Amino acid sequence: MMVRSVSQRQSPGLQIARLIAFGLVSWAAGCASHTPAEPDRDAAAPGSGGAGGGVNESGGTSGGAGSTGAGGLLATGGAGGGLGAGGIVAIGGKPGSGGAIATGGMAGGGQTGIGGGSTVPAGAPGNPDGHATVPPDAQLEDSSKPTTVVGTGTPDSCTGDAFIAAVAKGGVITFNCGPDTVTIRLSKPAKVFNNKGPKIVIDGAGKVILSGEAVTRILYMNTCDENQVWTTSHCDNQDSPQLTVQNLTFANGNSKSETKYDGGGAIYASGGRFKAINSRFVNNVCADTGPDVGGGAIRVLQQYNGLPAYVVACTFGGAAALGNVCSNGGALSSIGVSWTVLNSIVSYNRAVGNGGNPAGSGTPGGGSGGGIYNDGNTMTLTIAGTIVQFNMVNAFGSAIFFVSNDHTGKIVIDGSTITNNIGGSWYPTYPQISNHEDTPVTVTNSTIK
Repeated sequence: MMVRSVSQRQSPGLQIARLIAFGLVSWAAGCASHTPAEPDRDAAAPGSGGAGGGVNESGGTSGGAGSTGAGGLLATGGAGGGLGAGGIVAIGGKPGSGGAIATGGMAGGGQTGIGGGSTVPAGAPGNPDGHATVPPDAQLEDSSKPTTVVGTGTPDSCTGDAFIAAVAKGGVITFNCGPDTVTIRLSKPAKVFNNKGPKIVIDGAGKVILSGEAVTRILYMNTCDENQVWTTSHCDNQDSPQLTVQNLTFANGNSKSETKYDGGGAIYASGGRFKAINSRFVNNVCADTGPDVGGGAIRVLQQYNGLPAYVVACTFGGAAALGNVCSNGGALSSIGVSWTVLNSIVSYNRAVGNGGNPAGSGTPGGGSGGGIYNDGNTMTLTIAGTIVQFNMVNAFGSAIFFVSNDHTGKIVIDGSTITNNIGGSWYPTYPQISNHEDTPVTVTNSTIK
C-alpha cells in the first residue's frame, strides 16, 4: 500500500496484483491477469469496439434477486471465476411503502424508493468535501424558461411517454410532478433528435428519478445515427446538440439488448457535447463481456474538437447495493474522449468482463476500469475534488483504466482520494491506476493507496 500526497511521479515498473475478499462478491482464487498489448481501436465509428449483449453472468451463477418493495439488495456474484454480474437489480417489485417515496420520506431522512427493491440515499449527490473550481462551460444551465414542462402537478401526470416526447422536442425540459420526489418509469429510451438543439437541457430540480426499470437504456444521443437526423457532413465532429443532464437520478438503466450502439446503461452520448451535473447514477448496467464495451452509467464518444465531457458533483453508485456494472468502466467509459470529473463520488462500481483488451486467448474480453475506462489517443483525464473507492475489476485498473494508444494522453489528479479499489493488475505508476509507463500522471494534494 502506498499513500501519495505529492505531484512526484513514481518510477515505472511497479506491478501490483490485489485479490481481496469483499462483502458483495465471491472472488475466485487464481484469476489470471496480464499487462495488455496495445488495444485495437476504431475511434471514429460511433459505438465502435466491444461485443454487444453479452451474457448475464460472468464467472458463476448469480445470487437471488432482492425482495420486492423498499429495501431490496443487490444480488451478489456466485462462486467461481470472477465477479458475478447477474442479479444486478431486484426487479419486478413495486415502489416502497408510500409509492414514490419510501417509508420515512426524504424529509425525515429516509430513502427514495425507485421500485424493484432499490433505494436512493437522501441528500445531494457528489462529494461534499470536494472544492475543485468548476469552469464556466461546466456550470449548471439556465432552465428558468423551459421549452417543455413534463407533468401537470401530480405524479401520475409525469409518465415515461411524456418524458420521451419532451426529449424528442428538444430545448429545455423541466418537471411539474408535485411536491415530492417522483419516479418516471421508461420502457424504451428517450432519444435526442440532432436538429432540436443546439442545447438540450434536462433539469429534474432534485426531485425526479428516471428509471429504466432494468429493461432499457434511459437516454440516447448520437449525431451519426441517421434515424435521429443528420445535420452535418461531419457527424463525428460537430458542436451540437449540447446535452446537459442536471439535478436528476438515473436508476436501473439497462443497455444489454443494444448491439449496434452498445454500452451506456443509463446514457449513451456520441457527438456534440455532454455534461452531467448534480446527478446520481445507481444500478445501471450494460453488456457483461467484451473487450471495449463499457459505461455501466455513461458512455461518451466523439466530443466536438476534443473538448472534455464534464461530470460535476455527481455520484456513481455511492453505496454497496447501488453500483453500476458493465464489462468495462463500471461508471464511465469512452473511446478517444477527454473527461473532467469534479467534486464527485465514484464508488462500488464493477467491471465484470474477463480477459482485458485485446481479449486474452479463450476469453470474451473486458474487466477493466472499475470506476473509469478511458481509451483512445490524445486525451486527458482530469479528476479533482473526487473520491474513487470500492470499485472492482477482473482485469486491469480497479479505479481507472487509461490507455493512450499513441502515447500522447495524460492524467491529472488533484485534491482527490483513490483508495480501496479492488482487484486487477498492471499498475506501473500508482496503485489502482492502469496506464502505459510513459503516460504523464500528475498528482497533487491527493491520496492514492
